[in-house]
Amino acid sequence: MDPRCAGRWIDWWSEAPSLWTRSARCGRRTCWRVPRACGRSPPRTRRTSSRPCWARSGAASLVRAAVGRLGGIVSVLHSELSAGERHDQWWRLREGDARVAIGARSAVFAPLAELGLVIVDEEHEAAYKQDESPRYHGRDVAVMRARLEGAVALLGSATPSMESSANARAGKYTRLALPKRIGPRGLAKVEIVDRRQALRAGADPILTPPLREALAERLSRKEQSLLLLNRRGYATSLLCRECGMQATCPNCSVALTLHRGGRVALCHYCAYETSTPRACGSCQGAYLRLTGYGTEKVLEAVRAALPEARVERLDRDLAVRRGAVARVLAAFEAGETDILVGTQMIAKGHDFPRVTLVGVVDADVGLGLPDFRAAERTFQLLTQVAGRAGRADLPGEVILQSHWPDHYALQFACAQDYDAFFEREMEFRRTMAYPPVATLVNVVIRSRESAEGAAAAEAIAARLRALAAGRFRVLGPAFAPLARLRQEHRFQVLLKGRRKAMRDAVRQALVERYGAVRWPGVAVDVDPVTIM
Repeated sequence: MDPRCAGRWIDWWSEAPSLWTRSARCGRRTCWRVPRACGRSPPRTRRTSSRPCWARSGAASLVRAAVGRLGGIVSVLHSELSAGERHDQWWRLREGDARVAIGARSAVFAPLAELGLVIVDEEHEAAYKQDESPRYHGRDVAVMRARLEGAVALLGSATPSMESSANARAGKYTRLALPKRIGPRGLAKVEIVDRRQALRAGADPILTPPLREALAERLSRKEQSLLLLNRRGYATSLLCRECGMQATCPNCSVALTLHRGGRVALCHYCAYETSTPRACGSCQGAYLRLTGYGTEKVLEAVRAALPEARVERLDRDLAVRRGAVARVLAAFEAGETDILVGTQMIAKGHDFPRVTLVGVVDADVGLGLPDFRAAERTFQLLTQVAGRAGRADLPGEVILQSHWPDHYALQFACAQDYDAFFEREMEFRRTMAYPPVATLVNVVIRSRESAEGAAAAEAIAARLRALAAGRFRVLGPAFAPLARLRQEHRFQVLLKGRRKAMRDAVRQALVERYGAVRWPGVAVDVDPVTIM
């Protein structure tokens, strides 16, 4: 790789103007990539739009800084633009009227001649990976484009992906670390509260005494607090006390999530929606119980515990309302809100100088997922949200509530020690031969009929084993963790090993079965960011 293609971790917001200016002085152009704040788009429903809200991330601040410094040579590309607006921006870049392109995943393809600088902000974000074909990773495309055009690629993150860190340690990237915050501000103090002990003592399951007392203290000092729970809705499921069955989606193998105070049951995958059942669909029993909690329930609990506090919520459910995100953020920045409850939308890209407390209601949310990146994503989210506390002159504090306080992802997030986490996580990846140690390919087979899908998956796996010849491992077939989605049964075959050998074998196996043009019901994901 060209040594000028460097992975750098720096303070983007303070360095951005000088980076743009230096690139422009050299007669070169800049492409600045930012992730979509909420990752993948929610399913479209009758009541909502699938268009993301650009203002929900730090991108709005970036655009303001760029326009303020560089004026009309900045072009902004994102999915909220109409077809005509996108054409106009694209033409400005092509003709050279705009020399800096700022945008999300697809901005990497902007028609910038004489490209000098490609920046990928928050390079660890899964939002850079496209779910649909072609399943490219925007970060990797950015690095390759910089290499082909003789440009510099800068990858920015406080919690770099395992792949980028491995590349830096292997000498493929140059790593420039920022070991402390800009200016005199120190890192926030982080504390883990063992929820098991708190619950045994009869504490509130949502707000343990240390977190509730810390919130009250900030309220008395007229400081602000953030409460993170990366799970939206009111309750996670509806359970029958008589037979133990959960209310599930008729289209997917997932439990329905309760919203709007428990009055509406919603599937977060296919957008199926119904009124909350009054009786069990299995035994017709009437003794139903709401279990678990989401951001709606946390909002209710905080208002009950601190009735004098001004509390608001920010999550994807609110984001579908036009202008709602901007209003909530503006009110919080103006000091009109004391406590902001939200999902990962509040964890990244924001600078709230009055925030001195960050509470993570359930730090274990992502650890139980059947995905090899679960610990990595948990560490990244906790470290990112911890960075929201104490960003001005006042010291910050972070409280993590956990049933699993000894887990290494939480311990290293508490210590804010990325290097130690990387080494510990690499032990797991080496043992299990997961990326970045080996290349992973996920072959997903979908079918309306379970037996038909199972037979196809078995045949594909058998052919891949015959082609492996010791060059890679074939795992499966097995039901995917999300075994049924949108009325389709899902099976997966995982391959681990050498990239070229797996690529050639998968192509040969599928061409033999389906032909060279289309592979109906089969998706091949190389370097997947999730195996769900």
